[in-house]
Amino acid sequence: MPPARPRILYVTDLAYPARGRRYCDEDILLTSRLRDAFDLALCHPRDAAALMDAFDAVVVRNSGPVLTYQDAYDDFRRRAIAAGTRVYNPLSGKADMAGKQYLLDLTAAGHPVIPTVDRAEDLERLPRTDRYVVKPRLGADSMGLRIVPAEDLRASIDGDVLVQPCVDFAYEVSFYFVDHDFQYALYAPHTDRRWQLEPYEPADGDLEFARRFLEWNGLDHGIQRVDACRAPGGELLLVELEDLNPYLSLDALDDTGRDAFVTALTASLHRFLAAHA
Repeated sequence: MPPARPRILYVTDLAYPARGRRYCDEDILLTSRLRDAFDLALCHPRDAAALMDAFDAVVVRNSGPVLTYQDAYDDFRRRAIAAGTRVYNPLSGKADMAGKQYLLDLTAAGHPVIPTVDRAEDLERLPRTDRYVVKPRLGADSMGLRIVPAEDLRASIDGDVLVQPCVDFAYEVSFYFVDHDFQYALYAPHTDRRWQLEPYEPADGDLEFARRFLEWNGLDHGIQRVDACRAPGGELLLVELEDLNPYLSLDALDDTGRDAFVTALTASLHRFLAAHA
């Protein structure tokens, strides 16, 4: 008999109504290809904790903002950690997987990130501007994000939000990695059309910028997306380090690019399963 193939529980919310994107299309594509190497079943994030014991690993993909099912996600994390369940991405991530605290930590450590504070007494640490971005500490997918004029800023700080200057950037760019291997980069050349992405050819300095955050996060396996903006001075600043369920915008790639990503993901999953056998 042929050897048993690894069993993967693939967590996704196919009905999540993402703005300007169709998460379901991406997961339909990926699962159709991953079935060549794994026995695979899909489930909604609310069902993952109840089903995961029957599988060799759980792959968390386009499962939507955790805020919409926080209790179920917390239960899944507790049970997966207690049982030693193999979760991809591993649950030890320090970035968006754990909320937005990392933006404060990276700011305090002097990393190239959009300056971020969470207390009124720290506002003086931010560059002065007419407008500020106020976002929930546990936000995701722009949920609850507001642009606040300077005169109203102090009234908006309640301990549950983060504050950043509203940066007049040239464009946003995202770098996509599997494990620590760079896969591709996409950018939005038109600032008013964030999700109309085009291929971006990164310079060596761009990849050095992105990789420093992967090193900081310390995940040996998984998919990570480093979102940055090109600031007025020409430097890149981190916007977000997505290490839980980054949308991959595979529809912006050609067939060769999609094939290369699927190949890299398949190899990564095999390495992950072998390393945690």
